[in-house]
Amino acid sequence: MINKNETVSNVFAIDYHSSYTKNIFKKIKKLLFEAGLSDAVKEGDIVAIKTHFGEEGNTGFISPLYIRHVVDIIRELGANPFVTDTNTLYKGERTNAVDHLMLAYKHGFSPVTINAPVVIADGLRGHNGVKVDINGKHYDSVKVAEAIYEADSMITLSHFKGHEVFGFGGTLKNIAMGCSIREGKMSMHSTVAPFVKEKKCTGCEICITVCPENTIKIINNKAVIKPEGCIGCADCIAVCPEHAIRINWNAEPSVIQEKLIEHVEGVLSNKRDKSLFVNFIKDVTPLCDCVNHSDIPFVNDIGILASRDPLAIDKASVDLVNNAQWRNDANIPPIKIDNDKFSSLYPDINWRIQIDYAVQREIGSVNYNLIKLFKAKFSL
Repeated sequence: MINKNETVSNVFAIDYHSSYTKNIFKKIKKLLFEAGLSDAVKEGDIVAIKTHFGEEGNTGFISPLYIRHVVDIIRELGANPFVTDTNTLYKGERTNAVDHLMLAYKHGFSPVTINAPVVIADGLRGHNGVKVDINGKHYDSVKVAEAIYEADSMITLSHFKGHEVFGFGGTLKNIAMGCSIREGKMSMHSTVAPFVKEKKCTGCEICITVCPENTIKIINNKAVIKPEGCIGCADCIAVCPEHAIRINWNAEPSVIQEKLIEHVEGVLSNKRDKSLFVNFIKDVTPLCDCVNHSDIPFVNDIGILASRDPLAIDKASVDLVNNAQWRNDANIPPIKIDNDKFSSLYPDINWRIQIDYAVQREIGSVNYNLIKLFKAKFSL
């Protein structure tokens, strides 16, 4: 088990430097095996490769070229991979499996290009899940997307970046939000309802164009949000050019992050020893890949990390990003805290809550050995 606070977990890392003899795909293969791929995946396994296909207009998602390479490596082990994601809570191009698959194909995630079937794990409309008992603070049980639950093993390929609700998004969010059915997504988001700081609002109406429930109106040249109709998707927060829309927590701010971790626990309930987690610290944008655009990254590309510990890999990723330099051309708020970039981007969000609660729920360890392969050049 990796759940004792004193446990030190291994996190393996490569950078993006490449050469004639060591291209990035050769480096990824060594990374996966050093991190324990052959322990997580056995011959004959049906393997869920959990990733994110990106929203229409977004370019920050992990390239299908990387996905194809991981698929081929898994096939070499005699296992049977499929590439998967779940439907979204908000209305868009990924609300149901039909539209979701078409967008995945459009973005290059087709069986022809990635050498594996694409499966929407929670079914046609996001309701197909398996109930898992967890005995948590907020849930007695959670529902895991059916195809992910029934897979023998799981590899998560996560784009590490900022996030407008959780501060950052990496492995933990990819597991929890990304492997839950619509009911779980709604439950996690239900503690979030945005409000408008009137002095900053210019009445530009951009928030109205993205609201999936039509709960935003312009009154006296200011946006007004009706909380009773809000589903907590946070799209309006993401698109506001004036940073006038903020999270108005209708419960303790810790609740949504703790709910996230309890869903991680549910997803890993039958895969604690059958999973490998990979973070791509590349194109580190301020917002989630669910938005319909990708801003300039706020740090330069750092590398790819892999670990058997979902908490350690996210903690290492946070530390690497916080240790990097701000990009001069990045679109960032006036506040700059060099040793905490995520709090600089989202001063109202304490991202450490999810880390602390993951330790409490024995998800993993915050203590890690960063093992650099191929003499990776980044440092902590």
